[in-house]
Amino acid sequence: MLDITRQTPPLPGAAPLSREADATLTEQLAARFAERIRARLLAPGARLPSVRECARRHEVSPTTVVAAYDQLLAQGLVEARAQRGFFVRGPVAEIRAPHFPPAPRSPVPISATTLIRGMFQPPGAQPMPGLGTLPADWLDAPLLASAMRKVSTQLGNSALQYGEPAGEARLRRALAARLAEHGITARADQIVTTVGATHALDVVTRTLLKPGDSVLVDEPGWSVEYARLAALGLRVLPVPRGPEGPDLAVMERLIEAQTEATRPRLYVTVSVLHNPTGASLSLQSAHKVLQLAARHDFAIVEDDTYAHLAPAHLPRLAALDALERTVYISGFSKILTPSWRVGFLAAPSRWVDRLIDTKLLTTLTTPSLTELALAHCLEHGLLRRHAERIQRLLNAARTRSVELARAHGCRFMAEPRGLFGWVDTGVDTERLAQRMHDDGWLIAPGALFHATHRPTTLMRINFATTQDARFWQALQAAREAQPLS
Repeated sequence: MLDITRQTPPLPGAAPLSREADATLTEQLAARFAERIRARLLAPGARLPSVRECARRHEVSPTTVVAAYDQLLAQGLVEARAQRGFFVRGPVAEIRAPHFPPAPRSPVPISATTLIRGMFQPPGAQPMPGLGTLPADWLDAPLLASAMRKVSTQLGNSALQYGEPAGEARLRRALAARLAEHGITARADQIVTTVGATHALDVVTRTLLKPGDSVLVDEPGWSVEYARLAALGLRVLPVPRGPEGPDLAVMERLIEAQTEATRPRLYVTVSVLHNPTGASLSLQSAHKVLQLAARHDFAIVEDDTYAHLAPAHLPRLAALDALERTVYISGFSKILTPSWRVGFLAAPSRWVDRLIDTKLLTTLTTPSLTELALAHCLEHGLLRRHAERIQRLLNAARTRSVELARAHGCRFMAEPRGLFGWVDTGVDTERLAQRMHDDGWLIAPGALFHATHRPTTLMRINFATTQDARFWQALQAAREAQPLS
């Protein structure tokens, strides 16, 4: 196997990539590799440089390299091999360059999957303001390692078998105690563990809905959730989200406009520290949402992913509803580590067996070792103390990020709270995102947070990763380089 990382240095005299060219850095880099492949300077089976090496060699960001390699994949010039990298496809002779008339250049879109890809940066990469995770140096690796060691010494023959279908009983008991702090009464047998909160959302929608069913969602809302619901063939009915909660008048009009066959079966919402605005549901709005759900007979999925970053006393629909028609979902990726992938759902007893069946069909069971380690962290107060430290760090980061944003001409469209800020830049943020992407910064344009595409001057920032003044300087320069919307 050829490895061009070592065997093929840059072409002699090849010009460096230019930020002043009409084509983006992504397009220039993809075109450079495509030209070498079609000229047979790269043989079939040759391995392209790693993302990190390519970024270093061409003085661009890793996200630019990933986007360029994605373009080569789409052209059929390379193939991706799991855990190994990108390789030239062969035989080269069969590869034909498409011949299309010249067309205006369109930017590479910043999509939900682009944000997900950005989460897989190598350690040490610069902070990405568009991502939804905490910085690695805020997390507590020794705490995780200690918990894993502790439970590893207690494993018996159960470690050699599949785990319990509903999840480790010890963890489910600890989670029931945790939910009681939010006023949610749930027995351990009403709780099902999952591979992260996203998997819990998937289990619920696959269990309660079928393709063609309608789902009420907050707008703006989580871009990945829109993409996931669309992939399941569900009809999304966006409800405007304000500082107190959903626009209840719009929600009722949407419901009443449907036929019996198309009436909403589910409402998916982030009630506390809403993504992307940071707002939380008021007690009055929570009561009215539940009244609407009872009147029109739809279930509610309450995604409390950011529970560990918020005060415990904030209203939860599942507490007010006593888990009658509400499924409560949360996870630990945002507070402990994204890699453990432990989430859970708490549901009405009548749905639990069906939810477990769906879990079995999608993942069989969930990893016992990480579930037991998490149970240890909950039982001994380790997670609580860690979360208190993270909240202090986040409060300080939020203060600095807000000051920097305002100093560079941005304004907040919602009171800054929690992990995310909803910021007005004054320019089209999709075009802004492309300019920033080429300069090595991944931002989250506001269009991502709408169920249907629309131009917007808004973007979501992560307060934990926007304390670097260089980012705001780069943003200001990029704003000034494009016309106002």
